[in-house]
Amino acid sequence: MNHQTIQLLTLSAVTSVFSLQAQTKPNLLIIHTDEHNFRTLSCYQKLMSEDQAFVWGKGNNVTTPNIDKLANEGAICMNYYCSSPVCTPSRASLISGLHPQSTGAPKNGDHIRTDMPTFASILDQNGYATSYVGKWHLDGDEKYQFNVERAGGFTDHRYMMHGGHAKYLLFKDGKSEGINEKVYANLPAEDKKLAVNVTTYFTDKALEILARDKNKPFCLMVSIPDPHTPDYAQPPYNTMYSKMAVQPPKTMAPEYTAIKPSWARGSSDDEGDHNEAGAFKAVGLLQYFGMVKQIDDNVGRILDFLDKNNLTKNTIVVFTSDHGDMYYEHNRMNKGVPYEASARIPFVLRYPAKVQPGKVIQKAYTNVDFTPTILGLMGIKTDAAFDGSNTSADFTSKEKTVTGDRIVYFAKTGGWWVAAVDNRYKLVLDKQEKPYLFDLQKDPNELTNFYNDLAYAPVVKRLQPELFRQMKLYKEPGLEIKGRPYITE
Repeated sequence: MNHQTIQLLTLSAVTSVFSLQAQTKPNLLIIHTDEHNFRTLSCYQKLMSEDQAFVWGKGNNVTTPNIDKLANEGAICMNYYCSSPVCTPSRASLISGLHPQSTGAPKNGDHIRTDMPTFASILDQNGYATSYVGKWHLDGDEKYQFNVERAGGFTDHRYMMHGGHAKYLLFKDGKSEGINEKVYANLPAEDKKLAVNVTTYFTDKALEILARDKNKPFCLMVSIPDPHTPDYAQPPYNTMYSKMAVQPPKTMAPEYTAIKPSWARGSSDDEGDHNEAGAFKAVGLLQYFGMVKQIDDNVGRILDFLDKNNLTKNTIVVFTSDHGDMYYEHNRMNKGVPYEASARIPFVLRYPAKVQPGKVIQKAYTNVDFTPTILGLMGIKTDAAFDGSNTSADFTSKEKTVTGDRIVYFAKTGGWWVAAVDNRYKLVLDKQEKPYLFDLQKDPNELTNFYNDLAYAPVVKRLQPELFRQMKLYKEPGLEIKGRPYITE
């Protein structure tokens, strides 16, 4: 046997080992959007009442067949919340399994702790190729730059962008710049060749990485900056819904917004995420629909790649977002409030090897649960400590519908407000406001405060002590802020 033959046999053996690893270790692919209203996914619309699925008028919404495919072939969570309905703290919780106050990044623009284990760093230690593509927003307030220092354990972060929501990126003279559609339209022909739409660009890069890593265990997170404002969709999506006669949601009416809790009012010093809506403008909403449709089409491109490369069965695919978007509900825009459209986020998960198709989970989670749950689902052991719980058994159980009255909490970190929620009720506390209790089954529009209704006393007695227990356990800073203290007994 000559030297060349020995080298070929050795190479073949190494290749076989990598192929075996790729077959036995599940891959992880996370598709993550920004400021995404869960109502715009048709897999959610199908499981909701008509008035909740179509808050902007009967039939007025987007259809998302590719994201629906994930839900139909896997599980959809109907009560999934972000740890805090603002970009940075929510993202920090997702990657770490910790509440925002423990990540170093409890508010927008903060830097995550560099000593903090993440699902990416743990998977890297377990032989995974870990890559990140898209918006990061966990390393300061820089925009449209790719030299991210705090990369959260992702070893390939060449296409990890600090932040920003321009719809096009212009790469020129070694620099990257975010530009809007008007600037793009007026670029010289040569410069226009150097500009790319963000959703398409980050999907392209994700597909390149998948092609590179398809024969070994991989973890890839694709974070698309849309459908966050500004509201503009790339052609042809910008005109796709132009004839849809959208209407203001019911809760925008003056009789519902004249008197509302202090935590639902606008504030000039609240990081730009506490915005009054003003007059209803259909054009922005229709552009938002267009962005969602473009996202769904690009999800389809990624799923097609998995199918064509025989990766579907052994790849966990998650579709989720960092927070929601009020989009005129309660006369609000954007996020930052405990209402469902702001704090509740889409979460669908497909894993054909372990999760039966068509599973519906009606149990409360927050994205603090994501890291311990995904590692549990992947069979990864770790000594890292998490605030969240490993809920993987809910996904792998034989039950087609999983229900439970688990209580979780989320907050506008920093003491603005805190909320406890299960699969039906939501309790909101604020130092400057009376307590609010919503019955999301009887009153899904969150218009009636049942806190002082004697019939709901057992609900308050169950939610409120548990909320305080978790706040103390996880050192929620709302307990430390000066002023009128929460009633803890």
